[in-house]
Amino acid sequence: MGRDKLGLIAGGGEFPLLVTRGAKHAGLKVVCLGFRGLADKQLTREADKFVWVNLARIGEWIRALKKENVRRVIICGSVKKTDIYTPYRWLRYIPDWRTARVWYRRSKDRRTNSLLLALVDELAEEGITMEDSVQFCQEDLAGPGPLGTRKPTEKQTKDIAFGWKIAKAMGGLDIGQSVCVRELEVIAVEAIEGTDQTIRRAGELCRVGGFTVIKVAKPNQDMRFDVPTVGAETLEVMHQAGAAVLAVEAGKTLVINRQKVRRLAAKYGLVVIGIVDGQAGKEPAD
Repeated sequence: MGRDKLGLIAGGGEFPLLVTRGAKHAGLKVVCLGFRGLADKQLTREADKFVWVNLARIGEWIRALKKENVRRVIICGSVKKTDIYTPYRWLRYIPDWRTARVWYRRSKDRRTNSLLLALVDELAEEGITMEDSVQFCQEDLAGPGPLGTRKPTEKQTKDIAFGWKIAKAMGGLDIGQSVCVRELEVIAVEAIEGTDQTIRRAGELCRVGGFTVIKVAKPNQDMRFDVPTVGAETLEVMHQAGAAVLAVEAGKTLVINRQKVRRLAAKYGLVVIGIVDGQAGKEPAD
């Protein structure tokens, strides 16, 4: 019962649209709960059922899902974690008791994985299962090798391998997914500000430009949430900041609008490449 429906809890960006289209193509009815002020309004037209919900009111999500007899959900899309640390945050978001329980009791700390795993438990208590967020858009995951014709130079290849180890260590601590490197030196690391802001900061610190951005999945990445994602906006920010290379983990990183990414890479002379174990050209393990 309810297995013919998919609940989608949607933040910002195009990721939720990819999930909606893929799930509908697979024959499912999509019930989308879109965060007010974040979710793309196009979802109101493409989902079979759409409901606006508040970001910090998990009880509201659960009531909406149960009303539609939804038992399986995907959560995806961007949420700015920096907004959590703005003045008067509790007055701004007015969290309900379920959100407070996830924040203060279920979660062992405030890192992304801890909070989302606590959310998984909260939903499971109501018979709602969170599923793999990319199961309906597998074709949008980065493959190994260059996305386009440009390949990294020998120096850039060394920076990729160097940055990979740093990024993986950060991911293992659930701090961030990206690092910016030039000449075997870390220029900037990602924390709660997100990849784009990290790239901008790297551009301010490395005025000569030409740095490499490495974005990876966490070790033992839980594909239900916080899957690394890049897109055209990433390349626009790289161009503005003076970056030269974007290296992402093949098989684990979602590439939004691959054709536009390829066009922008060619336009700006950027290298965009999928890597495995820090090495360009290596095939993912089965």
